[in-house]
Parts: sequence; C-alpha cells; structure tokens
Amino acid sequence: MADEVARRLVHVTGATVPLAHLLRPDLITWLVVQAFLAVALAVVLVLEAVRLTTGLDWVVYDRLTREYEQDNPAGYALYIVGIAIVAFAVELPSMNVTVAVPAMLMLAIGDPISGLLGSTDASNVKQAWVLLVMFGVCTLLAAPFVPPAAAVLGGIAATFADGVKPRIAGYVIDDNFSIPVLGALAMWIGVQYLPALGL
Repeated sequence: MADEVARRLVHVTGATVPLAHLLRPDLITWLVVQAFLAVALAVVLVLEAVRLTTGLDWVVYDRLTREYEQDNPAGYALYIVGIAIVAFAVELPSMNVTVAVPAMLMLAIGDPISGLLGSTDASNVKQAWVLLVMFGVCTLLAAPFVPPAAAVLGGIAATFADGVKPRIAGYVIDDNFSIPVLGALAMWIGVQYLPALGL
C-alpha cells in the first residue's frame, strides 16, 4: 500500500508543469513547458532503453513500477510521453493550451484519485463508482478551460482510458499514456465540432 501511495504522490507532481504555466505564463511560457517536456522525454527514453535492454534494477524501479511493467515501458515513461504529445499537439490547427492543460491535469490529479479509490477487477475493469468519480473529477478539471460539452467529452474519454487497460500484442496500453491523449483529443473534437451542433 505504501508503494501505491508513493506512486500516486509522484503522479500528482506532474500537475506542477501545467499549473506553473497557469500561475506565471509570463515566466513559464508554453514554449518553456514544451522545452522542459522535450528534455524529460529524452531522459526517460534513455532510462527505459537502458532498463529494458540491460536489466538495470534500481530501487526506485522496484518501488514505482508494477509487475507488468518489468518487461514493458514503465508507467512513468508513458506519463511523460503522453503529456509531451499533448504539449506539442497545441501546434495543430485549433488545438490550444486550453485543451492541453486540462488533459494534463486529468492525468496528474484525476488518475491518482481514481487509483487510490479502487483497483481493476479480474477483468481489468474498474468498479463503476470509481469510474463515476473519475468522470466527475476530470469533467470538473476541464470545465474552467473548455465549453461544458467539450468538458464532458474529455471526462468521458479520460474515464474510458482509466477504466480499461487493453493489451495489444502483449503490451499493456497504460492509462498514463491514454488519459491525456484521449482526453485532449475528445476535448479538441468538442471545441472544434460541437458548437456547430449548438452544443
């Protein structure tokens, strides 16, 4: 249980990246956020390459990785990959920081809350009440940034990503990657297309 709490606390520290930008956009510009994440991405890719090819087994890996991550990319690396994709996706047409920030917060805040409330069952799906909490938290996190319908779409996407961890070719699609990516994509769709439908 102590290791699980430690993992969740590390998770929450990721909120400092988007929050620093929100609190001091003059100092921590989005370009600074992107540069930081580019460096972090390079570091974790090297660490994971070394860990997976040489069997490097530092104590921190024992405490902060799960059993299924021993031979797969670890959750911390997928966390950085997921939020880096979202951070750089703001360069796409009509994608912007108001979508990227809540997507990052869904992962940094919503996922740890969900994780502490309940784990997946034998079918690898979380309990319904935990998913409802995840949906509520993620929708509330998105609400200050995007229109209500887009916030709901983002909440649904993040909840789906949190609730199911499918395996593809033996690899677990970790929610550390899928929550920010799917959440941002859903909110982008909501912002881009729902106003034309009157939503």
